[in-house]
Formats: sequence, structure tokens, C-alpha cells
Amino acid sequence: MRPDYILSALAIVLTGFGLLALTPILVALYYCDYSSILPFISASIVSIVTGRFFAAISGARNNFNDLNKKEALLIVSLTWVMVSCIAAIPYLFYGFSLINALFEAVSGITTTGATILTNFSYPKTVFFWRAMSQWLGGMGIIILFIAVLPQFAVAGRQMFFAEVPGPTEEKITPRIRQTASLLWMVYAILTVAEIICLKIAGMPWFDSICNSLATISAGGFSPNPSSIMGYNNNEVIWVITFFMFLSGCNFALQYRVFFQGQFKALITNEEFKFYTKIFLVFSCFLAFTLMYHNHFGFSDAIRDAMFQIISIITSTGFASADFDLWANASKVLIFAMMFIGGSAGSAGGGIKVVRVLIIIKYLIREITQILHPRAVLPLKIGNMVIPADVLRQIVGFVMFYFVIFILSSGITSMIEENIVLGVTGSAATIGNIGPGFMGIGPMQSFNGLHVVTKIIYICNMLVGRLELIPFLAMLHVDFWKIKFEGKNNA
Repeated sequence: MRPDYILSALAIVLTGFGLLALTPILVALYYCDYSSILPFISASIVSIVTGRFFAAISGARNNFNDLNKKEALLIVSLTWVMVSCIAAIPYLFYGFSLINALFEAVSGITTTGATILTNFSYPKTVFFWRAMSQWLGGMGIIILFIAVLPQFAVAGRQMFFAEVPGPTEEKITPRIRQTASLLWMVYAILTVAEIICLKIAGMPWFDSICNSLATISAGGFSPNPSSIMGYNNNEVIWVITFFMFLSGCNFALQYRVFFQGQFKALITNEEFKFYTKIFLVFSCFLAFTLMYHNHFGFSDAIRDAMFQIISIITSTGFASADFDLWANASKVLIFAMMFIGGSAGSAGGGIKVVRVLIIIKYLIREITQILHPRAVLPLKIGNMVIPADVLRQIVGFVMFYFVIFILSSGITSMIEENIVLGVTGSAATIGNIGPGFMGIGPMQSFNGLHVVTKIIYICNMLVGRLELIPFLAMLHVDFWKIKFEGKNNA
């Protein structure tokens, strides 16, 4: 572990993020909201000055070609923590407490969408910042800088897969910088397409922009206090349902389908087929419960069921209705979806569809192995055999995911004296979902929670967005062995 490498990389990222933090000023100027200029100038200055300070004490290294995995994991982890702190600065100018500002910022950057807002009387610049922070976090801040900065052209590979961990390493091209650029291109095109579609469906321009930024990032922050339900527009609901589905699909797969014409990939990609089946099957189950228990009409049940299932699976967290008021059978289905997540390589959070698929196949194989102990049964996803070490990592990941969930649920349930709130709040934050049940539902706020609960949920959101891997690695003492320039790499 080489501190000069860590600080130099952070210097570059913080300087770049400081420039991005100036973007909301354009919105402030457009709406003549001049009082909102200072908050974002302040955030920008803090970010850039911190970056330049790190550069000064580290020697401003520009070559990261021999960056190792531990260094990449630490750079990514510190980037998310520090960027979240910078993103919290503007909220302080609008009367937020320090913890509330950090909660809202982390919720935005990690695309969780759990808000502490109890009223929505803030300037439009604030809502744009909430949506923009989610959009930056959805594809990944590090991936953005890999795409645009030449310093990370080679070393970007380690940081790319540290920020987007998964069972397999998937690239569109051999060059990681080109892969990052193409992924951001797909991400941006989908965002623009949704903005146009929402405007055509009757949503105002500003709301179309904010809701599109929050949809494609699987974030869920809406400028409307009643989320998507507040627009009372069926066309808007169907448009967002479609784009939420895309936000939960692998962006590399979408590039191959939409830009390279590899339409067979949709048929042959086992994760996509499983993702689609989960969406359709559970939408049918939820629609049935809504008709049976809540007496919904057929079309309303189908609309809200499909919207809410894809919203929770992809960890977007939008709401077309207040599902906290639905029957318990419906809530059970929604709660179960909190543990699925989007596809690998998507903006969605959670465990991820491919891991769920592999775990199911692993359990089936173990049952078969009991009946046929001498059989050789390779575990496959499509035509790819899952190596034993990858399978071991997936099983370990799922185990630790639930360990953290159980610990968080237990502690927060005791603090809040509400087991439903503690359990659903923990699931919603570690899975980057957003709303839960009983006091933190889709039409409610996390503001009333105890400060300790908020801190735990902040940690959950960060750990969940990083998919546990950097967090788990940093628990080992060997991770923190420091070596300086001129000695062997850690």
C-alpha cells in the first residue's frame, strides 16, 4: 500500500468532482435563484482545495500503471466517502443538520433515494443537485474519470472492477478506458431518451430531467413530494417503468444489442432472461394480491404491480402508489424483491440477479450431487463454467450480505423500538432501495429516525453501493500494510 499513489489519485478525482459541483449554478442562474450559487461554489472550492492539498503532499503522481488491487479498493472506497462529504456541503446552506446533510448526500451518491426531506419547498437547484448526484453515482464516479482522464488509461482496470465488482469481469472492448466511455455513452443516451419521452407524456421539462436522472441511475429521488404518484399520469408511469427496466439491465449487454446489433444476446444471455422472468412473474403475483386484497381494477393492478416490482428490483425506489398502505401479502412480495437487485453491470443495487441465479443453480447441483455423488456437474451460466473460486466468492458475498443485514436490523430495531422499521430500513439501505415500511414508506421520510440509526443507515448505503468487497477486504490486517516509494509494492 503506497500512500502517494492513494493521495495522488484522490487529488485528481476531487479536483474533477469540484468542477462538476459547479453545474447546479447553471440551474440557479436559469431560475434567477442567486442565493443558491454560494452553496455550490463553496462545495467546489472545498473539493478542489482538498484535491490540490493531496497533490502537494503526495508529489502529484500522474502515472498509476502499476496500481495494485488493494490500492484500487482503497482509492474507490475513499472516493465515495469523500465525494459524499463534499456533496453534503450545499445542504448545510439550506438549514440541514450535519447528519441530515450527510444522509441526503450519501443517499444521493449511492443512488439509494432514502430522503430526510419533510417538505419540498426548497429551490429547484436543490432538487437538481439531488438528481444529479444520483446520476453521477449510478454509473460510478470512478468510471467517469476513467473515461475522461488519461492518467487512468492503464491503471483504470483495477479501479474499474473495484467500483463495479461482480462475479465476472465484463468488458466491451480490451481497453478499459474505451469500455468506460462506451458505458457512459449508453447511460447518457438512455437518459436523454427518457427526458424526451417524459416530456411527450406531459411532464414539465424540469421534472422530466430530474426524474430521468433518477431513473437511469436507479436512484429514486423525485422533485415531487409524492414521487411518481404525484403526477397522476398513466403515460408517465409506463414510460418510467420501461426505463427502470433498462436501468436494471447490464449496460454492456445494451451496448451490444442497441449499438452492435447483437439481438441474439437477449435470447442467449441467461441473466437477462432470469431478470425478465422475475419481473413478469412477481408482477403477476403482486397484481393478483392487489385485486384480491385491495380491490384494484385489472388495469390499475397491472400498472402499479409492474411499476413497483421493477422499482424495487432495480433499487430505484420510485412509487406509483403508497405501497405502505397495501395488504401484508403485497408487502411481503415487495420486501422479497429488496434482496434481488438489478443485473450485474447495471445501475441497480442489491445482491444482483446473476448472484441469485448462481446460488439457485448451486443449491440444485448440491441436491443432485446427493443422489449422484460421483457425477461431475459443472456449474454454468450460459456457456461459461463458473470457476470454484468465483463460486466461493459469491457464496461468501451472500453470507456477509445477510450478516450485515441481520446486525443492522437488530440494532436499529432496538433503537427505534420498531422491528418492521428496523428490518425494512436495513434492507432498503444496504440494498440501495430507498423506502421501507412503517414510518419510512414511500410517502414518508427518514428524518424522524434516531441519529444513531441514521449513521448506521449511512454506513449501510456506502457498503451496499460498494458491494461489500472493499469493506470486507479492509477488515483484514494485511490490507493496511504500508510501503513507500522505493520498496516492493504491497
